[in-house]
Amino acid sequence: MGDRGYGLDPVTVQRIADDIQEVVKLGTQVCIVIGGGNIFRGVSAAAAGIERTSADYMGMLATVINSLAMQSVLERKGLQTRVQSAIPMASVCEPYIRRRAVRHMEKGRIVIFAAGTGNPFFSTDTAAALRAVEMGCDVLMKGTQVDGVYSADPRLDTTATRFERLTYHDVLSRDLKVMDASAITLARDNKVPIIVFSLHEAGGFAHALGGRGTFTIIAEQGV
Repeated sequence: MGDRGYGLDPVTVQRIADDIQEVVKLGTQVCIVIGGGNIFRGVSAAAAGIERTSADYMGMLATVINSLAMQSVLERKGLQTRVQSAIPMASVCEPYIRRRAVRHMEKGRIVIFAAGTGNPFFSTDTAAALRAVEMGCDVLMKGTQVDGVYSADPRLDTTATRFERLTYHDVLSRDLKVMDASAITLARDNKVPIIVFSLHEAGGFAHALGGRGTFTIIAEQGV
């Protein structure tokens, strides 16, 4: 969305694609879950009067738009990608099939997962944790609005402090709003560490993956 009120900002999409390309060049296999808030924000006024399940499906469709946009930009950079949607729409992308997604990654392709889990009442965070577990990912990287996990929203509370490292239990017991509880629980039960970094820092993805820059690690005690 960039500095826009809603929609896609080409400069921001290009910068995120640059970050992804940088990580792929390191030899890392990458799969991506993309949210839809930037699109959905534009129809949120209309959605305010819409039943929750329908509103959630609208949000899932927004993630498909973002996924196709990211695919286009990545492929212009020469990267092979596949978009898989949890809601089948054969005319625009593949349906989500775990074995096929794994095979794409084995062939060096970037797999972009669209439409969340395909179910209402589940957030993109939960979809990301689910796909990370299904794909056997070594780590779940969450690119967000701030450079880690804070005790409160640093954009609203200037006294908020940033954590370098947290356990899954810390996040759940302190009710830290970095991800949904269901996403944290899923990652904990399957021992998938989470790294939270800023989506707005150019190169932040590669820096966090390489242990540089500013980020927060959420994992088991001692990991």
